[in-house]
Amino acid sequence: MTHPTPAQEGTDPFGTARRRRTVLDSWAASPARFREDANAEEDLVLGGYRDRLVVELAQNAADAAARAGVAGRLRLTLHESADTHVLAAANTGAPLDATGVESLSTLRASAKRPGAEARPSVGRFGVGFAAVLAVSDEPAVLSRTGGVRWDLAQAREAAREVARHSPGLGDELIRRDDHVPLLRLPFAAEGGPPEGYDTVVVLPLRDAAAHDLAERLLAAVDDSLLLALPGLSEIAVETPGGTRVLRRRDEPPYVVIEETAGDATSAGTPGETRRWRTAAADG
Repeated sequence: MTHPTPAQEGTDPFGTARRRRTVLDSWAASPARFREDANAEEDLVLGGYRDRLVVELAQNAADAAARAGVAGRLRLTLHESADTHVLAAANTGAPLDATGVESLSTLRASAKRPGAEARPSVGRFGVGFAAVLAVSDEPAVLSRTGGVRWDLAQAREAAREVARHSPGLGDELIRRDDHVPLLRLPFAAEGGPPEGYDTVVVLPLRDAAAHDLAERLLAAVDDSLLLALPGLSEIAVETPGGTRVLRRRDEPPYVVIEETAGDATSAGTPGETRRWRTAAADG
């Protein structure tokens, strides 16, 4: 996996500098807008998305696969070293584009295209992405078309600089102990997804609690995720303790889930095969 780095000057395929300028200017002109953005992000992080981190990443992967018309594959990897832990979610499907960046940065919009309602797409790239803030202050999305990242320290510094000329914004920052709505201020990033994938979400884990949450959520990945998201045909979970791969195939009237241990790029060690009958309801 290529770790995100700040983009070279002049490299900004998704116009993040312009987006930041627009947001910062709106905060300076109307501290109430800053308060609205901060409350919206806080509500999403504290309002139940924390334990849905892996589900939201999987939903976004399924949506990307549906938009590209391909079978979706998702690889969830917990990288550990002496000084840092990183959760990465690599997926196949439509790569990141300007519309997706806008959704990621607004917390309100959806990146679904016109006609997307006709596809089996359940992803909510935008609102659901706020779940990453449960574990990381420096999330990034790296795609074969370019990358974006967020950095809490840089976002705070940018807000403080603007607040020098906006006493009302300065008061809001003081009241919130310098907490800023992080996702509203994206930066361009360099880096790319691992081979065989189109996009990767990279989440440097904030602390031991974030690491424990990531471990728990990865351990809980089971058949239900593939059953709920037919746009995904494979989910691989890689941790220092080993790798397991869940693969889905349809054998009407059953959905078959095969679980193997081993590298996601190989057949793996033979494991369990489970057959499920599912029911769908309309209305």
